[in-house]
Amino acid sequence: MANTSRYSEVVHGTRTKLIVLGLIMTVTVAIHYGWFTERLFGHIHWLHALHSRFCYIPIAIAATWFGLRGGLLAATVISLLIVPFVLGAASDASDFTQELVEIFFYYAIGALVGILIDREMRVRQEHQEVRLQLERSHHLSQVGQMAAGVAHEVKNPLASIKGAIEIIRDESVPKADRDEFSDIAFREVKRIDGTVSEFLEFARPKETEKRRLNLSASVESSIKQLVPQVTKAGLRLDSKIHPDIHIAADYEKIHQVLLNLVLNSIEASQPRGSISIELSRLSSNRAFLSISDTGCGMSPAERSQAFDPFFTTKSTGTGLGLAIVKSIVDGHGGQIEIVSEPGKGTRVDITLPSIEQGDGL
Repeated sequence: MANTSRYSEVVHGTRTKLIVLGLIMTVTVAIHYGWFTERLFGHIHWLHALHSRFCYIPIAIAATWFGLRGGLLAATVISLLIVPFVLGAASDASDFTQELVEIFFYYAIGALVGILIDREMRVRQEHQEVRLQLERSHHLSQVGQMAAGVAHEVKNPLASIKGAIEIIRDESVPKADRDEFSDIAFREVKRIDGTVSEFLEFARPKETEKRRLNLSASVESSIKQLVPQVTKAGLRLDSKIHPDIHIAADYEKIHQVLLNLVLNSIEASQPRGSISIELSRLSSNRAFLSISDTGCGMSPAERSQAFDPFFTTKSTGTGLGLAIVKSIVDGHGGQIEIVSEPGKGTRVDITLPSIEQGDGL
């Protein structure tokens, strides 16, 4: 269906160009014959010489639109149309020679412009093919990285599950130990499920369903959910939330952004450190969300690769968390930036389009 529609558009565009070109040719040939100017000014030689140059216009246009063949075809059509005028000028050798020279220049202009346009089109096509090949290679590279990442992240949990099952099946092992290894197997299964879910979220993200969302209330709700994990890690959580900031967003995705960023801060921080969350209004149509920590920070090289899929500095993890976060922020029309220095912590700044309380969605 899409190919049919595209073909129809091309045919319609070509037909329109031919009609416009035909009209321009008609006007220029009429001026060449003097049908307009001679009635107004009489027969003036220099004026006719000027008007004969107008025939270059449709030739140049045809060459620009259709390349070398278009330029030569337009030159041929105009040459045939002015043949009666050329034959009429046969009584005067100089006029006849001048008209033949004009016809030569018609073909020269058509050929020159057409060759340049064809060369440019070939270069564009080559660039397009190279770009498609690079995109295809990049896609295959990502598929390979994804497969390697899945294999790496699933291999260790599977080994733990295998060992746990062997112990569970051994009836000589005390029941308490078997129960413990049952819990280990269950946790590893959940770990595999989380890994696979993260890969699927990156490879095939869910459609964003934007609704009117009280971002202030959503952030406060997420903070309450995260407090136990922050406390368990021996960290302090500070928050400064501006009330009644509304955005058009998908609640689950915005919650995922905050969850991923805070969990990253927890993993990067040492006990007795702190995590700060700030939500404010930059202007009447921009909301500002900032998550900062006092953790290990990032080097410039790490910061430049932070949003690249599969890049991670941790011994475990898929390296997709920040890539997914950026994808969600981009999908909401926002911007995300990382400010960080080694040993001085990290701050992630996010700006999102906001809406006024009275605005509809």
